[in-house]
Amino acid sequence: MTVHTTVAGPIGDLLLVGTATEDGLALASLTLPEHRWTPADPGVRDDGPFRALRDQLDAYFAGELKDFSYTPALCGTPFQRQVWAALDALPYGATTTYGRLNSALGGSPARARAVGVAIGANPVSILRPCHRVVGADGSLTGYAGGLAAKHALLTLEGVLL
Repeated sequence: MTVHTTVAGPIGDLLLVGTATEDGLALASLTLPEHRWTPADPGVRDDGPFRALRDQLDAYFAGELKDFSYTPALCGTPFQRQVWAALDALPYGATTTYGRLNSALGGSPARARAVGVAIGANPVSILRPCHRVVGADGSLTGYAGGLAAKHALLTLEGVLL
């Protein structure tokens, strides 16, 4: 059974969707109009399976938590999972560029676009920190929740003033 809950945050609500088990998180999506991953039918409202994750998100938004502990449901292609693992390794308060991430994964310049596409397909926004990837010149680019949300998250983490 698919269940969901929402967590209020400084950039809007975050919709959590998954199964009725604590390790069943399949989606964490900002409920902003700019965010393209909000499902039409997120299932039945059930806060129980997400209670620990809600507490972690509340602590993150309060500036008290730097690393999330959760288990997302397995999804994505092997290549996407490789890119997402690299995102998961990006520390709080740090950024990288699409090019550096591609290089770290051993990619050729021709594969850089595929890395960007995999980042854009990240189903667990904020938890998997795709907001920490910036353009080659440090500019804020490419965030499914919108650039204002990306700016707010990087400000929360102390990257931006």
